[in-house]
Amino acid sequence: MTITQLHYVLAVAEYKNFTKAAEKIFVTQPTLSMQVQKLEEELGVKIFDRSKKPILLTQVGKNIVQQAKNIVNESNRIKDIVDQQKGFIGGEFKLGIIPTIMPTLLPMFLKNFVNKYPKVNLKIEEMTTQAIINALRDGHIDAAIAATPLDEDDIFEKPLYYEPFVGFIPQSHPLFKKKKITPEDLDPDELLLLEDGHCFKNNILNICKSNKLLQNDSFNLESGSFETLIKLTNEGMGMTLLPYLHTLDLSEKHQQNLRIFEAPNPAREVSLIHHKSELKMQIIDKLHEVISGVVRGAIAFQNVKIVSPKTN
Repeated sequence: MTITQLHYVLAVAEYKNFTKAAEKIFVTQPTLSMQVQKLEEELGVKIFDRSKKPILLTQVGKNIVQQAKNIVNESNRIKDIVDQQKGFIGGEFKLGIIPTIMPTLLPMFLKNFVNKYPKVNLKIEEMTTQAIINALRDGHIDAAIAATPLDEDDIFEKPLYYEPFVGFIPQSHPLFKKKKITPEDLDPDELLLLEDGHCFKNNILNICKSNKLLQNDSFNLESGSFETLIKLTNEGMGMTLLPYLHTLDLSEKHQQNLRIFEAPNPAREVSLIHHKSELKMQIIDKLHEVISGVVRGAIAFQNVKIVSPKTN
């Protein structure tokens, strides 16, 4: 049994197809098939049921794959231990970031981090929260930046900052006359939200639920971007809430539509998250240090109330 064979097994288990698995890990399909078959012969069991399309794991195969993940993680830890001992901050590092954070946060820290740690080869991908959780568990990414708490037993969360929500209100709306707003001011029927799949939408729903304003999760308009929500708001189609960092780049004209909440400000917790295997912690720690240092100067709010990104 070899680590390479276990890698091949994990690839087939993920893609449920020998040809596709071979393409993804850059080996020939005959090589991959032969090595998986050799492992099955050595163990005296069938890991995959090849009669099914797509290929399925046998019952014993499911247990083998789970153990293979542990073994591969532990084998990766050996190099990680050596790198930490040498104080080496470098190598490939895959980072996932949720869509409502990526456009504003990435420009704030990327150049700083790359200049400070040039030996780190950052590979960044925009992903939904659920995709991030799956990718961390499968070892496809090393860490991620997402709204927390997620309450996942196998994922650790290191808070980076607390980002308040800010109202974006058209001049025609009664709340435009107020200097500050409260959660009680929000009318769910008037709120324009991001479409399903964005945890930011769940944050907003939970602000409403906490004040028993929300009767159901049905809203008139949903969009995939904050820019669209702003345009719809300016057309008098309702109001919306924006993450604070997103408001910093708005035009002077649009700044006039912003209304902050009375303290404590409803806010989302943004964290750097990673798998409990704790691989590449030297890079994770430096990334956390750089990001939290950069954002600390941009967000001055102190009295906040964290809103969950999960639906009840």
